[in-house]
Amino acid sequence: MKPKLIAVVGPTSSGKSALGVFLAQKLNGEVISTDSRQVYKGLNIGTGKVTKKEMAGVPHHLLDVVSPTRQFSVDDFVKHAEKVISGLIYQATPKIPIVVGGTGLYIDALLGRISYPNVPPDKKLRERLERLSTKKLFAQLKKLDPRRARTVEPHNKRRLIRAIEIARTIGHSPVHRATLCKYDALWLGLNPPPKRSQKNIHIRLFARIRAGMIAEARRLHARGLPYKRMEELGLEYRYLARLLQNKITNKEFLEQLEREINRYAKRQVRWFKSNKDIHWIKTHKGKGSMEALCLAKEFLSR
Repeated sequence: MKPKLIAVVGPTSSGKSALGVFLAQKLNGEVISTDSRQVYKGLNIGTGKVTKKEMAGVPHHLLDVVSPTRQFSVDDFVKHAEKVISGLIYQATPKIPIVVGGTGLYIDALLGRISYPNVPPDKKLRERLERLSTKKLFAQLKKLDPRRARTVEPHNKRRLIRAIEIARTIGHSPVHRATLCKYDALWLGLNPPPKRSQKNIHIRLFARIRAGMIAEARRLHARGLPYKRMEELGLEYRYLARLLQNKITNKEFLEQLEREINRYAKRQVRWFKSNKDIHWIKTHKGKGSMEALCLAKEFLSR
């Protein structure tokens, strides 16, 4: 029989981290983060990385893995995650792996929902594409692979270039089709109604600003993170890089960043809605956690 694990997915600010901790406490589990930017050291406040207090004693994995100056690929993530999962399920006292996050590409690659192409980097192509604006790159990707264009972050040059590189090589982006998966997974999804999602995003963004998100970005740059690389990290760090270089005002920073986070949340929902195995959990009146726990207990008892 395949080892069992639980996947908690959904858009940003939907409550995934809290649900993951709750399930880990109740089911003797440990959390494996599947966030494409929380793997980087020092990107704490900007990414909304779970704090020690929020962890509530539950071990978390795949946080703070590499320097933000380095690239961390989907393949890197899968290799690291599989090693962690093996350590949890084959130790003397097995633990339930609880995969938590909103980076659909990472989660689907790990759990066998996509066949991810092993396309090596094309240095000459990358050099040519690097000279283009994100607007032109996005337009090129839409022609090459419209499906990938619907889910990619349109201002993330690094991801646009990689998507174009893959599309030019094999004609399409990672394909959503069942592959040989090593695990038996229970998929749990959180997706608050649009108005509540927007409110959650607004509250969370301003909480991170009060917690020192701008000062964190300034420290990262002072310690050697170039503004160009900061922009490549996307979302918060792109706009933080622009703010620190005085390319945008504080008002523009807040407005543009909040708008982009809301767009990102919509792309995340669009990605996860294609997965018909997800049990969508109610997110109101405190019922969600108990519904998720009941589903998890039933799944683990089979």
